[in-house]
Amino acid sequence: MGLVGEDIGPARAREQFLRGGAVEGAVRNPILNSWQRSRSLGLSPEGCELPYFQDLDLDGRLVRAATPVLDRLQHTFAGRNMNVSLADGRGAVLQRRFGETSQVRHLAAIQSVPGFVFAEEFAGTNGIGLALAERQLINVYGAEHFAERSQANACAAIPVRDPLSGRIEGVLCFGYPPTDADAALNIVISKAAGAIERRLLEQSSTRERALLQAYLDARSRAPTGDATGNGQLGELSGSELAGSGLDWRDEMILKERATDLIAAAQRAAVDVPLPGGRRVTLLSRPVTSPSGVEGIVIEAVLPAPQQHLAVLTEADTSPGPLAPQVLASAAPPPGYLPGAEPDRPPEQPAATVRPPGVAGPTADSAAGGLVLIGEPGVGTYAVAARRRLELLSEASTRIGTTLDVSRTARELAEMAVPRLADYVTIDLPEAVLRGEEPTDPRTGLHRTVVHGIRDDCPFYPAGERVDLRTSTPQLRCLADRQPVLEPDLRAAGGWIAQDPAHAERLLGHHIHSLIAVPLLARGIALGTASFYRAQDPAPFGDDDLSLAQELATRAAICIDNARRFTREHTMVLALQHSLLPQSFPEQSAVEVAYRYMPAESGVGGDWFDVIPLSSTRVALVVGDVVGHGLHAAATMGRLRTAARNFAELDLGPDEVLTHLDNLVGRLDRDEGGEEPSADSTGIIGATCLYAIYDPTSQQCVMARSGHPPPALVHPDGTVTFPDLPAGPPLGLGGLPFETAEFAVPEGSQLVLYTNGLIEDRHRDVDTALDQLRRALAHPTRPPEETCEAVVRAVVPPHPADDIALLVARTHALPPHRSATWDLPADPALVSGIRAAVTRQLAEWGLHEVVFATELLLSELVTNAIRYGTEPLQVRLLHDRTLVCEVSDAGSTAPHLRHAASTDEGGRGLFLVAQLAQAWGTRYTAGGKVIWAECALESPAGKTDAAAAYFDDIPAL
Repeated sequence: MGLVGEDIGPARAREQFLRGGAVEGAVRNPILNSWQRSRSLGLSPEGCELPYFQDLDLDGRLVRAATPVLDRLQHTFAGRNMNVSLADGRGAVLQRRFGETSQVRHLAAIQSVPGFVFAEEFAGTNGIGLALAERQLINVYGAEHFAERSQANACAAIPVRDPLSGRIEGVLCFGYPPTDADAALNIVISKAAGAIERRLLEQSSTRERALLQAYLDARSRAPTGDATGNGQLGELSGSELAGSGLDWRDEMILKERATDLIAAAQRAAVDVPLPGGRRVTLLSRPVTSPSGVEGIVIEAVLPAPQQHLAVLTEADTSPGPLAPQVLASAAPPPGYLPGAEPDRPPEQPAATVRPPGVAGPTADSAAGGLVLIGEPGVGTYAVAARRRLELLSEASTRIGTTLDVSRTARELAEMAVPRLADYVTIDLPEAVLRGEEPTDPRTGLHRTVVHGIRDDCPFYPAGERVDLRTSTPQLRCLADRQPVLEPDLRAAGGWIAQDPAHAERLLGHHIHSLIAVPLLARGIALGTASFYRAQDPAPFGDDDLSLAQELATRAAICIDNARRFTREHTMVLALQHSLLPQSFPEQSAVEVAYRYMPAESGVGGDWFDVIPLSSTRVALVVGDVVGHGLHAAATMGRLRTAARNFAELDLGPDEVLTHLDNLVGRLDRDEGGEEPSADSTGIIGATCLYAIYDPTSQQCVMARSGHPPPALVHPDGTVTFPDLPAGPPLGLGGLPFETAEFAVPEGSQLVLYTNGLIEDRHRDVDTALDQLRRALAHPTRPPEETCEAVVRAVVPPHPADDIALLVARTHALPPHRSATWDLPADPALVSGIRAAVTRQLAEWGLHEVVFATELLLSELVTNAIRYGTEPLQVRLLHDRTLVCEVSDAGSTAPHLRHAASTDEGGRGLFLVAQLAQAWGTRYTAGGKVIWAECALESPAGKTDAAAAYFDDIPAL
């Protein structure tokens, strides 16, 4: 009985609403929306005065169609307290019938006399007015009525539509006591409305049958020739059809053009091309039935049976000046034929029809055949329906061309203007724009799109937050998940109440009708689209509402796909950024800058890194995992972590790539199995470039695996691309990688990049390399400016692949910060080395590390003399740290271990580990290097820890 809440009924909810209280959830949304509109219109429950119209069409199409149905309903409800009323499209009652006729004497005039108007703007919430407002079957029970006088009544009302136009012609309403409410009444009223609509269609069919008979009578009175008119073209006999050369495809084309000519409602001759270079002339002319019904008849000039269909050629006589043609490219709606198909009239002789004043084909060469006949209005509906199908067909290809939420919303607006609406606004929650699922689509709305035939219409601008009242059509459609049609915005109180001054400005731009449609996908409301009409004086109708809803549904699915992609893209991009270096460690070998630009189609697997190595060297790495999405980003993170681990082992570039190659192969096998299927995801196409720069020798050693070679910018501005062996992509296995060594003078720039920078389907690779060369030919620029210049000059406008760019300007370690001593394999000379080191440290001003350095070098030199192979060498490097190196030609590396209390030795490396902040072994082509780094500004507690270690040895 209309009750929604458990603790409050409609009567109490109505009282609370009239006092200004909140009643959401206590009454049904259509009722609450109607209450709000009634209050915004200034209506009073005690003073809803109804206007009385005297200009009623009591003998119109609607009344004639409904009278038999109303008679049947009166008989059905005989003896019951039932009031059956029929109202027109304005809400004015045309007829009333009563189940118990005696109750008429006890009813007020507004409840028994035709002519009173029950539109919502006058009567508030009631059956007839709400059915017109909601445009669907509704029920109103007792206290749900707005007016006090209707509190004791209940009603069911349903719109009655013209089946051809879809326009609401009137409303059928049942009134009864609330105690007589029965769900079966909704079934009865729906069937009754359907019967009235069918009778409206029969009236149109009768009119067209009269037109057809008038046409046949006119042809029977015309001079008889050899031609035969057989009614509809599709009803020609098989022999006639074969002789004329027409088939069903030709019929569709001719009937489509005929529908356009009926809609044009004027005399015309149109030359219609058919497949195969054939052409037929369609003639349209007016016809009037004896009862005064006016229509248009369409005839085709057909060839004689012995001739082919090409009745007109370029050399033939023209059928006269052609009237304006109505062209359409799409077929008529499936199953459509203007008017109901009448019974086939008896065949009658027909005369050849020709344009006035023009000699037509003779009876021996051509005949006239009826194609279609109908009233111009019917043809107009057919053309409108076909154009709607064209719009929907085009929308399926033009909406959702990208996976961008805002762009998809704009495509919806561009499709609707101007063929459906003059202006379109689209409001989406901020969560949808971020790619998230909205919790409440009615909050946090942002004006995403404003599009129309003019740019000066004063809508809320795009990009701003819009706070809408609950009475607006936009929030009503989101609350009910149903589209809302406001045919006359001047009477739309809820829309005006949002901002009366703003509404007045919109009305001043001739905007007069609105459709608000929720964007629904998977049952989730993603926002709302509003369609406004200004130029066409006719308001939006139900056909427009259905079309807007269909467009919005298709767009909503695309917006939801774009939203999901945005969410996934954001997640992958966050993962990608978390896996890429956020900052680089301090080092003095190079000054670096970088750029990472994800592809428009999605985040890929490009990566880069700068890794400090021993002895002031640095590794520069750039890699690329082919593909996009989460898998590519995760694989990139694996490879970058592995590359850093292999770099910590002080391996050469070729060895690092070999280990990465083995790792990718293992990952492929682990993810794809022994026999990878089509569904397995492999890491096919990973590439890498690995370079090591040594500032002491100003040499760079590099190797690559299927990656583009770097660019080398010399201090004089010369840009070269070193000839570096390509190497196979990672993961193939079994093939060696080759290294190349280049001299890199101080102040040079090494530019490493992925193939997305130079490979683009819209340009040649050589062109991109030339652009890169010109952008880099400025050696004095710092790396940051170099990155900016490369991005501006080389990066394509819409990258199809990720781009990673790493620019490194090289520095050299000054010669006076390096000291080297050759060492004979004689333990007696160790003291001499200590003295030389002490002097060098004093010369560098490093007095505070003399003691620790002497101890550290004593251990390293002693081990080299005892276990190594000549030649031996000692080197000190003064950089951010003090690096001590001892090299020999042997390949045996020392290992750190815990010495037992009874061991005489084994504590040397432990002492080195305590004195140095880092130490290790690096293998070279001539042997190995044992190195250790001493901090020049020791971390807190480091020196104290070493001192404590010595204090624990009593004999020292």
